[in-house]
Amino acid sequence: MNIPAELKYSKTHEWVKMLDETTALVGITDYAQDALGDVVFVDIPETGDAVTAGESFTDVESVKAVSEVISPVSGEIAEVNEALDEAPELLNQDCYESWIIKVSGITVSGITETEELLDAAAYEEYLKTCEEEE
Repeated sequence: MNIPAELKYSKTHEWVKMLDETTALVGITDYAQDALGDVVFVDIPETGDAVTAGESFTDVESVKAVSEVISPVSGEIAEVNEALDEAPELLNQDCYESWIIKVSGITVSGITETEELLDAAAYEEYLKTCEEEE
């Protein structure tokens, strides 16, 4: 399982890469893309939409299921990864390069939310509990 040390992780299996104090990239983890199987569709959200930590901002469809993607931070969608519209399988090929949204305007409360996210070591420990439940 690939868990890059420089990212933060949610317990719903999304990753966050802070670009600066108020902007971040968000995507799904290696664990999530593996559990989903072959991704066949990503419902690309709209630029300018607000996202709220703990709430769904889109869904990803695979050959196995449709799964909601939960935002780990609050802010506004500044950019979407348009490449996923034409090639959703990029999430399977390299989930950490294939971000879904760029969130800007992460507020003070949004930064607090990012501090509640797990670092790589804590996420790896959390995954052990997920695997035990399977």
